[in-house]
Amino acid sequence: MAIFLILVPYGVYGLLMLVTSAAVSLFAAVAVCLGVIALDILRGRSVKILGAGSVVVFAAVGGYVLTDPAMNSSAVKFAVDTGIFLVSLLSIVFRHPFTLQYAREAVDAETARLPGFLHANYLITWAWTGAALLMMIGNIALLYVPSLPLWSGLLITFAARNSAVYFTKWYPQYRKAKYGLAPVSTLPATH
Repeated sequence: MAIFLILVPYGVYGLLMLVTSAAVSLFAAVAVCLGVIALDILRGRSVKILGAGSVVVFAAVGGYVLTDPAMNSSAVKFAVDTGIFLVSLLSIVFRHPFTLQYAREAVDAETARLPGFLHANYLITWAWTGAALLMMIGNIALLYVPSLPLWSGLLITFAARNSAVYFTKWYPQYRKAKYGLAPVSTLPATH
């Protein structure tokens, strides 16, 4: 269920971008992000880097869109993807991959101390960083090649995001099979 909650703000934003203004979509995503953060706090969990970073990104882009309502949807999507890319990349640069917070809440203390645990979180965070980069590239293509159909950008986003989700679920199981250790799941299982 956690991965669903993590992705809900992006789903709300993406769906609303198809039917309403960018500002409404972005601020609705901010509200959903804040709701997910509140739910984590109510459950006694930490405020996540990705959640807080997403609030900042959606709010910043939303604020800019209010000053420049002529900004097209591909440029808005590029700005959001760039922000999420930076949140993910900076979590690696500052040696605290954003998946680590989710992982520590999903495993026991002994598993969290395993040498491969941190390494696995770096790899999975890199997968998400790569997915954000691919989404940025897709949006750049739509900006500079306006003859591309809208569905091509959606296809790139869908493929990149779903590949990262798949890798996030697959890699811990791969490590378990290869090393015979408890899985180093970075996100709680979805139910």
